[in-house]
Amino acid sequence: MLGWFQRLMPHTQSFFPLFERHAMTVVAGAEALHRMLVEGGPRVAENAAAVMQHEDEADAITRDVMINVRSTFITPFDRGDIKALITSMDDAVDEMKKTAKTILLFEVTSFESNMVAMAEAIVQCAKLVARAMPLLSDIGRNAGQLTEICLQITQIEGRGDDLHDRGLKALYDRARTGNAMEFVRGQEIYDHLEQVIDSLDDVSDQIQAVIIEHA
Repeated sequence: MLGWFQRLMPHTQSFFPLFERHAMTVVAGAEALHRMLVEGGPRVAENAAAVMQHEDEADAITRDVMINVRSTFITPFDRGDIKALITSMDDAVDEMKKTAKTILLFEVTSFESNMVAMAEAIVQCAKLVARAMPLLSDIGRNAGQLTEICLQITQIEGRGDDLHDRGLKALYDRARTGNAMEFVRGQEIYDHLEQVIDSLDDVSDQIQAVIIEHA
């Protein structure tokens, strides 16, 4: 009955284009962060600026979603789920910004291979989130695809944890006979990269919560 009534209220569908737009800023931020680590050198600052620009864009879209939640009589799914989903996506871009700022703070311009691999994992997760967003407009029909996407994100998150641990171990082994500050800088970057991946896994958790509630 609710689904029939919602079909008579097309304005409720305005949330889905906003989810998709936000997901594209997540992808763009992830790609800019990845370029920071791959290109390194003098382009670090340029790519960091791109990450921060995409974070600003994401904030603006999040505000639009929150305004719509307050002003829309009937929403496509639970208001709390909408807020939790867009907040988790926004947190992911925020974590990308924090990572970029940490890299600038420590003036790092070259990066470990495990760091680059974690950045690649971030891009993969971001693109999976972007794939999921259009499917939310018909959860019942797309529940299987959405569940598979969430599973893939969780698997990548697990690989990200392994990369984080291997990277820290390699840093520690070098620091025992070298520069301890190198370990401190590297640890901060590894931890921030892990937080980005974890935040994208949180998006996956929110998608799964919506599936359970509405599929």
